[in-house]
Amino acid sequence: MALRKGVGLILGLIFVAVLISAAGMALIFFAARGGPDIRDNATLFLPIDPNLSEIEPGGVVSQFIGEQPTLRSVVDSLRKAAVDRRIKSVVIVPRGGGALWGKVQEIRDAILEFRKSGKPIIAYLEYGAEQEYYLASACDKVYLMPAAGLDLRGLATYELFLRGALDKIGAYPDLMHIGDYKTAANTFTEKGFTPAHREMAESLNRDLYSQLLRGIGDGRRKSEEEVRALLDHGPYLARDAVAAGLVDDVAYEDELDDKSDLGGAKQRIDADDYSKVATTSLGLDRGPKIAVLYLVGVIASGESSFDSPNGAVTGSDTVIEWLRKVRADNAVRAIVLRIDSPGGSAVASDVIWREVMLTRQIKPVIASMGDVAASGGYYVAMPAHAIVAQPGTLTGSIGVVVGKFALGGTMEKLGVGVEGVESGKYAGMLSPVRPFSPEERARVMEQMQATYDTFVEKVAESRASTPEKIDAIAQGRVWTGRQARDLGLVDELGGLRDAIALAKARAKIDAGRHVELDVYPPRRSLYELVANPFGGAGMFSRAELARAAGPLGALFFHPRVAVLREDPRAKAIESLAIRLQLFRSGEPLTLMPNVFVH
Repeated sequence: MALRKGVGLILGLIFVAVLISAAGMALIFFAARGGPDIRDNATLFLPIDPNLSEIEPGGVVSQFIGEQPTLRSVVDSLRKAAVDRRIKSVVIVPRGGGALWGKVQEIRDAILEFRKSGKPIIAYLEYGAEQEYYLASACDKVYLMPAAGLDLRGLATYELFLRGALDKIGAYPDLMHIGDYKTAANTFTEKGFTPAHREMAESLNRDLYSQLLRGIGDGRRKSEEEVRALLDHGPYLARDAVAAGLVDDVAYEDELDDKSDLGGAKQRIDADDYSKVATTSLGLDRGPKIAVLYLVGVIASGESSFDSPNGAVTGSDTVIEWLRKVRADNAVRAIVLRIDSPGGSAVASDVIWREVMLTRQIKPVIASMGDVAASGGYYVAMPAHAIVAQPGTLTGSIGVVVGKFALGGTMEKLGVGVEGVESGKYAGMLSPVRPFSPEERARVMEQMQATYDTFVEKVAESRASTPEKIDAIAQGRVWTGRQARDLGLVDELGGLRDAIALAKARAKIDAGRHVELDVYPPRRSLYELVANPFGGAGMFSRAELARAAGPLGALFFHPRVAVLREDPRAKAIESLAIRLQLFRSGEPLTLMPNVFVH
């Protein structure tokens, strides 16, 4: 008894110590959020990694180590610098690369918007591949480090096919799909491209390449044909990039003052410090209120989580709570759904869809798509009065795939025996040992078809079309935002700023008037940080998602896209592991093909 009391006392002391530490870290964080001391004639240095998250993590640990840059913080910094009289000029330093294209285009739009202020903005490249240079080309001038190169070669995408490896180990991928272009399962069922798969991959790559050419051409005042020819002669040494007119000069960072319009700047302001300047202090974010709801990550039933090991999760319960709150707030004039989601649970997606339908009857609702708004991500965007996507957003993927891996052959090779008992005609449908029987296959296909038909019908209703017309452009096919606009799946091309402008117009707010953005998820309070110091509302697991969707509940899903940059093996393995998890329980899925960008 004494030992038990002693253990309890120790555990209690540990718990109190954790709370005190969390509270201390939170207090330090909030105490450090004062604005920086900025003198007149300052230059803002803004490093840009295209692999930015949409929203800040929610845990106290991430808060304690400092705010991590987000897409919103980068865009806000440019927006503030444009009207801040103390900021004379901006230097952007693109880094990272290898991201998807929606966020990259969002940042490029913000650079172009900043240029309207008349203040100089220059780009400094320590290394420049396609995405870094795409951002740099939007600036007034581009400078390249003398020892660096301009690694422009074009765009290439690669996909892995594992059927041959699975055959060698005796594993059978018993996967089915609805939609000729629903190729998510092809990674496991094929040894190479099918004709439809290759057609879609070529179409996406070709359209993104065309967008790259147009962006560089606009920035450097060259025709698309000239840019195409320049990329066909890449990569470039620094001096050759200058001679080709792709960069303005070579320089080290300390030489920028002398070689550019930054001469005379009295102070350098780093992005971390400038992010502490409140938009309201500069006269921004004042006026009528527009709510911006971030729907980021996998869509699941339950509450949202922003720091889970599986990444951000959009929980249907949380989104419903947000929508009902802003719907009832008379100060909120319009709502923007900012969606960067591969999809997820069909049940959760439909719950959110219904709540958006109810909300649009009371207030204007605009959807703004980020990198990805496919499958379930497109499903929750459908009820909006208008859908805005970047030209490079990946969307569509209206289709279904379902299946399991029959591992009986693999177990036999390993000398492992698997036996089970079953009560019920279809109890063994998801057996990990054998493929589906003909009867089981027919039942699964029936549910898959019902899921697909519902999806198509709701798309047709929202887009004022017919199921037949939507089915012709659905079939599991992935489209860029530009292609989706041409097909009628998207209304306008642009970013969050354009979506807010549409929301203002529908709410009858003067176009030139500033608005206050009421952002969800809101910044967490000190109490919330102490009470739940390590993340959002909870940890997300595939098991929870499966339970939310039902035994064979459909999932609307687009897998994470692996990026072959820096550590291609790790990213490829991570992406494949995620896909294997998705297929492990036989749930119907709507998945995009697995694309590796280089």
